[in-house]
Amino acid sequence: MIAFFGVYAITGPNGLLAYGDYKRQLAHQQSTLAALEKHRAKLQNRVTLLDPHHADPDMVDELVRKQLNVAHPDEVIVPLK
Repeated sequence: MIAFFGVYAITGPNGLLAYGDYKRQLAHQQSTLAALEKHRAKLQNRVTLLDPHHADPDMVDELVRKQLNVAHPDEVIVPLK
């Protein structure tokens, strides 16, 4: 019975051999979290720029042009691929 618990402590799902896999999963999850936090910060910045009380004119202009597909008659549009 002691041998069973000893083997299980080494090879079980929470054993010593699973420790390396846990470290690898933790590193992967931390990198995913860092990428998500960076994306969240970008979105938060855009939301802040669109605050109704003091909206950034450049951001509003960018969104209007993108959503409504409009341009001034004197502008030159250069398509990017």
